[in-house]
Amino acid sequence: MDIAKAKSEGYLWGNGTGGTGTEGSSRKKFLAVIGVYTGFGSRLKRNTFRGSWMPRGDALKTLEEKGVVIRFVIGRSPNRGDSLDRNINEENRKTNDFLILESHEEAAEELPKKVKFFFSAAIEAWDAEFYVKIDDNINLDLAGLIEMLNVRRGSHGLYMGCMKSGAVVSEEEQQWYEPEWWKFGDSRTYFRHAAGSLFILSNNLARYININSASLQSYAHDDISVGSWMM
Repeated sequence: MDIAKAKSEGYLWGNGTGGTGTEGSSRKKFLAVIGVYTGFGSRLKRNTFRGSWMPRGDALKTLEEKGVVIRFVIGRSPNRGDSLDRNINEENRKTNDFLILESHEEAAEELPKKVKFFFSAAIEAWDAEFYVKIDDNINLDLAGLIEMLNVRRGSHGLYMGCMKSGAVVSEEEQQWYEPEWWKFGDSRTYFRHAAGSLFILSNNLARYININSASLQSYAHDDISVGSWMM
């Protein structure tokens, strides 16, 4: 049923955006949607970003008019509607720079699933050439990123980031433990993938995640999950 749904919605590797071809005629085409992961306790970090590389207010709107959307990405509280949710709603009313994932629970154990919700929500809200996920502990060279993406317009099947591999941690008490370590073979080594601090997908790959999200396996870390989907 999932495969039939994907086919009916038009995901094909070589057809441009991977969509049905109707969206482009009715929606503005953006260069990039940049999602900055954030959490309930990260307001100071958000304010630091807004005062440094990330435009705010009218400057953010101007950047969007030029084709680049930037949003802080956050889910909902496990206790939906509590003060955590209300504080984010209030902050968003003032800044209008959040992408709130209504179906995602913002909790540590749910973090690996957040990437599915982000790419799905982003591609449904904005039709862009590229979708960028970044963590809130890096200082982004926004002008450099825009320049790099501009020269890659029209790319399909693009999966970009700082590529790495490494040992799979199979001991539960250690940091970066992977509960499904046995799926990665006797060598216990991760396949090559883009590090989670920043990675970029072209439109058709983000659309692939959106269409197939119900059947895509999530691992303990979002960069490993996305790397496996790209394979």
